[in-house]
Amino acid sequence: MAAGAGDAGGAAGVAAAGVAGGAMTALTQLALLFGKLSLVAVGGVNAAVPEIARQVVAQRHWLSPAQFVQLYAISNAAPGPNVMISTVIGQHVAGVAGGIVATLAMILPAGLVAILVSRYFARHESARWRRVVQAALLPVTAGLVLAAGWVLTAQSVSGWLTGAIALGCAGLSWRGRLHPLWLLGGGALLGLLLL
Repeated sequence: MAAGAGDAGGAAGVAAAGVAGGAMTALTQLALLFGKLSLVAVGGVNAAVPEIARQVVAQRHWLSPAQFVQLYAISNAAPGPNVMISTVIGQHVAGVAGGIVATLAMILPAGLVAILVSRYFARHESARWRRVVQAALLPVTAGLVLAAGWVLTAQSVSGWLTGAIALGCAGLSWRGRLHPLWLLGGGALLGLLLL
């Protein structure tokens, strides 16, 4: 599918990034970007959200900050894995083919590494270094996920009301037992009524 087969915003972003007539097609750019990002998504794709946002909003201009937050919300509200953020960004940039390429690029490299590492870890189950590596990865993963939350909050809070909604959702998510879809639905309803 041709570059920019998504909507006009995606096409403009790809052209602005120098793809039109350039050395790399939009599909190639998507494959390289999400393939690279898959290898740093320790703990899942949410850990890579700050870098995804930096790449697709600030560097490549494929999305505005508001579009990024909207696509992130859509990808998390939809059933399925959280890797769908790559799917919706890929679709925005290069249509259905872009969505497929971005999704495969986000899954395959990290999946292959996970298979190789799990085999190696299984052979060294009682090794001290394995326990040290696992213990070190936990705070790294937590830090990356917190950074993702910070990036999304910074891009979505536009005033005191949206800030209050974000804080309320964070508090309910942390202390409550509500399913995240209830929080998404409640936030959407508050947005419709108050914004």
